[in-house]
Amino acid sequence: MTIDFKGRVAIVTGAGGGLGREHALALAARGAKVVVNDLGGARDGSGGSSAAALAVVEEIRAAGGEAIANGASVTDFAAVQAMVEDTLKQWGRIDILVNNAGILRDKSFAKMELDDFRLVMDVHLMGAVHCCKAVWPVMTEQKYGRIVMTTSSSGLYGNFGQSNYGAAKMALVGLMQTLALEGAKYNIHVNSLAPTAATRMTESLFPAEFLEALKPADVVPAMLVLAAENAPSRTILCAGAGSFEAANITMTQGIWVGREGDAPEQLAARLAEVRQRDGEIVPESGAAQGHLELTKAMSHVQKK
Repeated sequence: MTIDFKGRVAIVTGAGGGLGREHALALAARGAKVVVNDLGGARDGSGGSSAAALAVVEEIRAAGGEAIANGASVTDFAAVQAMVEDTLKQWGRIDILVNNAGILRDKSFAKMELDDFRLVMDVHLMGAVHCCKAVWPVMTEQKYGRIVMTTSSSGLYGNFGQSNYGAAKMALVGLMQTLALEGAKYNIHVNSLAPTAATRMTESLFPAEFLEALKPADVVPAMLVLAAENAPSRTILCAGAGSFEAANITMTQGIWVGREGDAPEQLAARLAEVRQRDGEIVPESGAAQGHLELTKAMSHVQKK
């Protein structure tokens, strides 16, 4: 089976370099018309230039593809809306959104300024929210959409010095979960990609020999699968150095303790049972937690 994007229109944010550039080139190589969005700022979000996005557009066109550049900041909803309107005027539809734009402002939580926390949240989380909100009416009307969030192991599992980045990246998973549920009846599939790659964002995080092995292009197959017509939904794919894994938010079967006065002590004494992972599940929605808890409670009531 060949993954083909002929006739599809994709918006890729933060596509002037690194992972975003590779995403844009790969989508175009497989037939998609691509909006190369990039503010052109520094790694910390400062500054701006259209040169990077224009360079990627020229690469795509030189290879025979179709692309346009866009310099909107994802933090500016009006600018994002204008990008969507320009895309519709150019090509009449939007099938794929890859939320890739991001910045870093790393420091330990004790030393981090709240402004740096807010800005990272604004770019990663609200940037994705703005883009999703702007394309949502288009995708629901055409009854087709594929949205890829860019999460991170820093959000899924934590990373020292990245409380702002980790919080934003985990929030994107929560956004994915609900948008996937709400979009299902419109054939909108929403997934997340957790990449490990040597980019401007990560060059200070890995030794040189690791960076050589972590080519951004190695992540692209996971993005293509998550953006394809037969893509899954509510899937978190991890990708790096040619390897691919899936991450899941799971829930254990747990125990029933009840309402007795020593419930805290019972819970503390049996915490290992609560954390036992045999029979754990990947809930289909948030309601699964309440359902499991009520089922256990009712079974104990019936035994009495």
